Amino acid sequence: MAEIDDLLRAVKGGDLHARQMAAYALGRIGDPRAVGPLIEALKDGDGKVRERAAWSLGKIGDPRATEPIIEALKDGEMMVRSRAAFALGLLGDPGATDPLIRALEDERRGVRWRAVEALGRIGDPRGAEPLIEALGDPVWSVRSRAAWSLGKIGDPRAVGPLIGALKDPYEHVRRNAAIALCRIGDARATRPLAEALHDEAPSVQAAAAEALERIRGQPDKPEPR
Repeated sequence: MAEIDDLLRAVKGGDLHARQMAAYALGRIGDPRAVGPLIEALKDGDGKVRERAAWSLGKIGDPRATEPIIEALKDGEMMVRSRAAFALGLLGDPGATDPLIRALEDERRGVRWRAVEALGRIGDPRGAEPLIEALGDPVWSVRSRAAWSLGKIGDPRAVGPLIGALKDPYEHVRRNAAIALCRIGDARATRPLAEALHDEAPSVQAAAAEALERIRGQPDKPEPR
């Protein structure tokens, strides 16, 4: 296809705008011929080109990109590191688990958010303990996604910390904690989830009711106060 050929040439040696646009468009198209040039684009001098190349490699999903994207987790620009973490989640290679765990220490919230999400998508049990620690992150969006990811992994060690997260000040954290407890299905969560039926947020009430239905095998609804 002439369009693909033009984009491949652009991402390799076009002007700045052309490289940026090509790095994004190649991911939208998803042609595997773009993998090699996009891996090279991870070394481009422009951060936006590198960011878009990482995103596109994740969308294409070729395992050859895993190691180069892991290297991109060390990039000096936050958005490149964030997109790299996102891409590793899409690739789903357990070999990225340890680098993503290290990324949980990143000073930028956007990188930590994407790293906790990626660990949930990969589902490696090695991610459980670091994600439990991430429930204490100072940023609520990171805590919320950590709860979601713990539900995806399903490790019973997370039950106690997730019960604690049902008392988080932020609705999204409490809701995702209830969803995670639903996925794990551990009876230890029954009483805390019953209490969460009276949460001030309807989304938390609904998630708690669904979790109780799964654990007990029957529907639950909030009782009138």
